[in-house]
Amino acid sequence: MGKTLAARFPSARAIFDEADSALGFAISHLCFEGPEDQLKLTENTQPALLTVSIAAYRVLRDEGLTPDLVAGHSLGEYSALVAAGSLAFTDAVRLVRKRGRYMQEAVPPGVGAMAALLKLPDGKLDAILAEASRGEVVSAANLNSPDQVVIAGHAAAVQRAMDLAKAAGAKRAISLPVSAPFHCALMKPAQERLAIDLNGTAFGGLAFPLVNNWRAQPVTMGDEARRGLIEQVPNPVRWTDTVRYLASQGVTRFIEVGAGGVLTGLLRNIVPQLEGIKFGEAEDWEKMHAATA
Repeated sequence: MGKTLAARFPSARAIFDEADSALGFAISHLCFEGPEDQLKLTENTQPALLTVSIAAYRVLRDEGLTPDLVAGHSLGEYSALVAAGSLAFTDAVRLVRKRGRYMQEAVPPGVGAMAALLKLPDGKLDAILAEASRGEVVSAANLNSPDQVVIAGHAAAVQRAMDLAKAAGAKRAISLPVSAPFHCALMKPAQERLAIDLNGTAFGGLAFPLVNNWRAQPVTMGDEARRGLIEQVPNPVRWTDTVRYLASQGVTRFIEVGAGGVLTGLLRNIVPQLEGIKFGEAEDWEKMHAATA
């Protein structure tokens, strides 16, 4: 992950070096070589993904590509704030390592779960979650597109919600292999711990607006950005609303910066006419560069 980027672009390599120094261990080695079981630990996954995203962003910035607005899905909001100049990269990479640890430790293994509900008929979700809860936590965690909602909470409640969703006409209900139930009320302990670190970190004004996860609304001030990162921990990622807001502001081209291309895929299900381009490895460069020339 990010290996070809670092090999080809010196500015990307410099970001991996910064991350290694800030964390006190070689997150670059984990990104490039693994082992996969260590990379999958949330406290490693989060700084690894952030580092790859900012390495890719620095390449784009050096080429003169400056966004009009930014947004990030969950962890990606940290990358977006680094890109906007509100948060120092070294602060961000240390914060997200703690964020991952706090999230992992908030819920004992096996207690929580997450699941994706695909093509659930409109208007069914709230009733399903209410019926499935039975005094436990189960709620929307990621509102990813009109066809995809991720839910999180206590494992038994999530399973009940999956069964109810299938009975209500969902095309599929898929249990997700995650280490903790993110973006639900079970993350309150993680939120409390992370808030202390965030409140002790400097956030500046943004060079360009961020549309945040918490409210899917633009923020331009450091204090607003910090509060959004605190509030996103136990609350759903409003990605559908975020993309629709960006489209309403006249945005037609999105560049997904970092590992993978999941968000580019979601675009088509939210506003079909939007153009998405991904950039996270060296092989993406020619196609991305041609599209933005």
